[in-house]
Amino acid sequence: MQYIKVTFSFTAIEEYQQDLLISDLAEIGFNTFEDTENGFAAFIDLDSYALENLEEVLERYKEELEISYAVTEIAAENWNEEWEKNFEPLIIDEQCYVRATFHQAQPQYPYEIVIDPKMAFGTGHHQTTTMMMQYILSTDVQGKSILDMGCGTGILAILAAKKGAASLVAIDNDDVCYLSTLENSELNGITNLTAACGGKETIPQQTFDIILANINRNILLDQIPTYAGVLASGGSIFFSGFYETPDLAMIKTACEAMQIRYVDHKKIGEWVAAQFKKD
Repeated sequence: MQYIKVTFSFTAIEEYQQDLLISDLAEIGFNTFEDTENGFAAFIDLDSYALENLEEVLERYKEELEISYAVTEIAAENWNEEWEKNFEPLIIDEQCYVRATFHQAQPQYPYEIVIDPKMAFGTGHHQTTTMMMQYILSTDVQGKSILDMGCGTGILAILAAKKGAASLVAIDNDDVCYLSTLENSELNGITNLTAACGGKETIPQQTFDIILANINRNILLDQIPTYAGVLASGGSIFFSGFYETPDLAMIKTACEAMQIRYVDHKKIGEWVAAQFKKD
């Protein structure tokens, strides 16, 4: 598979502006982002790339940012070499150690996750993934059925499995993420996880005790009614991929309409993760 790498450079940019731009790029299919010296690089598979979509996004920022960018086409194997140079192990709350296949094992941590990220989003390094993992680490998932929407590398479902979840369904609309989840599940010895490629229509007609959805505001708003239909009474939903203002209030309103109540939220930078419960 071929990929497009777009390298963005800025004379000056605030963190919240970069986060907003990354969120908008994710809306048009960019699924992996990497910091650079003067900005960041964004990756998208060749079939999903459209220059007019990119220019439409950048048009929104022309009044506040001076942006230059370069587009290059790369092969998957070259991109993976870049990951090997830049992917550092990660420790979450002194409980979970996330590493790649080429890193040394650290058995002193209760949970160790091996991730071969490829082009899939989700190594734990992004604030949204970190907060979702923190929620999983502090939640009793023993014996629970779990749905992971927008699963990326499968890292959230894998952590839940290692904490004793009974069954897991992981869904992503990107076939690279779907395949990555299958491979990473095998790397971590997870045998009770089912992966699927698709959107909300792919969710099986069963009930789940816990739903994990680290996507973005617009997709979450569209899918909340579907989640409500498959969430067990007393079940919990953990959302991330959006901002405190104005996104959190919109998510709360959509959940309230489905009799799902807000519990609490976490925040790192401008990003938010929130917990909801179906009473």
